[in-house]
Amino acid sequence: MTVLVTGATGFVGSHVARHLVDAGHSVRVLVRSTSNPQLLEGLAVERCAGDLRDVISLDRAMRGVRRVFHVAADYRLWSRNPDEIYQSNVEGTKRLFEVARRSSVERIVYTSTVATLFIPTPTGSLPNEDTRATIDQMVGHYKRSKFLAEIEAIRAAAEGVPVVIVNPTTPIGPGDWKPTPTGRIIVDFLKGKMPAYVDTGLNLVSVGDVAAGHLLAADKGRIGERYLLGARNMTLKEILQALAPIAGRPAPRIRLPHAVAIAAAHVDEFFSRFTGREPQIPVEGAKMARYRMFVASDKAERELGYRPGPVEPALEQAVRWYQEHGYVQGRSAGAKRAAAARAA
Repeated sequence: MTVLVTGATGFVGSHVARHLVDAGHSVRVLVRSTSNPQLLEGLAVERCAGDLRDVISLDRAMRGVRRVFHVAADYRLWSRNPDEIYQSNVEGTKRLFEVARRSSVERIVYTSTVATLFIPTPTGSLPNEDTRATIDQMVGHYKRSKFLAEIEAIRAAAEGVPVVIVNPTTPIGPGDWKPTPTGRIIVDFLKGKMPAYVDTGLNLVSVGDVAAGHLLAADKGRIGERYLLGARNMTLKEILQALAPIAGRPAPRIRLPHAVAIAAAHVDEFFSRFTGREPQIPVEGAKMARYRMFVASDKAERELGYRPGPVEPALEQAVRWYQEHGYVQGRSAGAKRAAAARAA
């Protein structure tokens, strides 16, 4: 069948497109004129010029399409103009659903985020798809925009648009070219720029498993339902310890108090307003780090047949990709020794 993927030039979207091609589908991708197409090189897809802000281009892109994978999102924890984030994530999503109502699309998989349902829960329990957060619990513009967009997806499903929602946790793997905030952690660690860590945690998952989960949601997901696509809950300390043998660098041993991290982020953002550069430590990210974003994702396993693998191979693939694409200058002697040991 012919399927449409938005956000195919991005990290998750490119993997979704590749999985669809491998599954034998005819894949059309919506590509903005300003997009970086490097992740689509060598991939047999039909490129359709357009933008989520342009209804005419959405009509054209959706013509003859049976399934839509709406992966596109503005994933920034800082912006000089936050309205840009809402225009892409909320208004763009609303336009796509409006066009879908007029088309013959039989299924839309909307890519949300774990952030829309994560809230601190009592000890011993983990947030899941039944956790109901509020807009007031969303930290920062990115989380708020995705929360509002997910409300639009739920509303559209209630009005007859065949939408299934997936909520990836923290994807890792090759191709995170911007990189995402999690990718920056890996790059900074590889560059030796992480002398300390904060007491926080994430649910890591291979980006390949996330892509496979999208296809399962299209085949087996129930309209209007949410499905968490995650794998393993890990503290930041554990993540850095897992990266250490891959990178050939020691993991930091100093734990930084959250108050210090947030204060440093405020200083960094203050200077960013004058320089125009994106801060190295966004305040939103520092505030999010106060919580361990651990979740339970067994619903996708039960209903979709989702089976995520271990995260260590994905961490290694991410490290190798950054090294091979010039994000890190060469490999350290420790990394070369570690690679030789694994090969032996």
